[in-house]
Amino acid sequence: MDAPVPALADRAAACADRLRAADAVLLASHIDADGLTSAGIAATALERAGIPFETVFSKQLDEAEIASIAATDYDTVLFTDFGSGQLGIIAEHEAAGDFVPVIADHHRPADAETEHHLNPLLFGIDGASELSGAGASYVLARALEPESGDNRDLAALAVVGAVGDMQATDGELVGANAGIVAEGEAAGVLDTGTDLALYGKQTRPLPKLLEYATDVRIPGISNDGNGALRFLDSLDLDLKSGGEWRRWADLSDDEKQTVASALVQRAVESGVPPGKVDDLVGTTYTLTAEAPGTELRDASEFSTLLNATARYERADVGLAVCLGDRADALDRAQTLLANHRRNLSEGLEWVKEEGVTREEHLQWFDAGDRIRETIVGIVAGMAVGTPGVDRGRPIVAFAEKEADDGTVEVKVSARGTPRMTSRGLDLSDVMTEASRAVGGDGGGHDVAAGATIPDGTRLEFVERADELVGEQLS
Repeated sequence: MDAPVPALADRAAACADRLRAADAVLLASHIDADGLTSAGIAATALERAGIPFETVFSKQLDEAEIASIAATDYDTVLFTDFGSGQLGIIAEHEAAGDFVPVIADHHRPADAETEHHLNPLLFGIDGASELSGAGASYVLARALEPESGDNRDLAALAVVGAVGDMQATDGELVGANAGIVAEGEAAGVLDTGTDLALYGKQTRPLPKLLEYATDVRIPGISNDGNGALRFLDSLDLDLKSGGEWRRWADLSDDEKQTVASALVQRAVESGVPPGKVDDLVGTTYTLTAEAPGTELRDASEFSTLLNATARYERADVGLAVCLGDRADALDRAQTLLANHRRNLSEGLEWVKEEGVTREEHLQWFDAGDRIRETIVGIVAGMAVGTPGVDRGRPIVAFAEKEADDGTVEVKVSARGTPRMTSRGLDLSDVMTEASRAVGGDGGGHDVAAGATIPDGTRLEFVERADELVGEQLS
């Protein structure tokens, strides 16, 4: 069997052997799009290998969560899309004989060791841009293949996880992720192509596609519904069917070319910098087994659908979609997605109205309980580049949630851009160090990270985070 990521082959094989030796496995996974696809890949691989398992999800793998896992009857626990950063606590439970951990993760490992630890960072592969949690789970799934089976069809989910984890570099997946893409293409479950790099090409009517596509802001079109309509009406194309606007997925190749060329021309004429104009085009990842015109057809839209389930405490729905339920689970996921989009829109409007506070090196806002803590990071990322929000500095967002004991927990989310990380920004370090300085904890990736801090420490946290960002970008 050819390994999808040769550097990880031996470790993946050892992890697979340990899982095969287990009477049963507890599969514990994170709840974002990368975590859900990781769980979907691992669950499918365990089932195909004939290994009994149960799946549980956690928003944050802390001491209490790990203790709860240790209290179960499972002797083997498979952690996907988390576990590496909590390895110190996990190793203590392993040493106490509570369970044997198998970890398929891509986050920065804690300063501890365990035998069955599959993480690209241990092998010189970037876990923020070259292999996601779903990618690590896919590598493990390929090592778990039964003699009569082939798990390469799971590459499609691995790509959804990588895209959902913002791993695309200059519009495409690179490094170990590219190897997984190639396997998906060979298996016939993925198609790649060059197309407009706009979100919603499968499901949004053309005017909304252009109005809401704000990664590259085109004056007179982006965030301008009437402007988008005028632009489309100016084209010599029949872009409606039965009186309704068509979607990008409905257009012929020639029609797409006409719209794309006109859009690029408008961007250039409007003074959009050449580098940003180039960002209008990128690599698209199409799941060929899914119905055209649905969220599941496009990796980006699929990942957003999954995010909409887990962020509203319905990770079970997201997992069911990953496992192939295209009836009740998909219907429920689409309802959650509509609610998610409404909440994001309202959250973004709140940020626009309230504005952000600028420090020397970063900017921030405190949403309190007005934006759900599970989506405040997404809102922060969407806000970057809107009027009053600087595209050139990291953004930090705070949101509150009442804990089970009645106390207030403060969730911190931070977002940067690839351009910032190329200059040295590492928000994982910033979130970890600044949160620990005020009695909390955090982590994540260089471009996106988060933390939980005690109530009443926001300003102290901002001060320390601002210092750290300044040191990194100096």
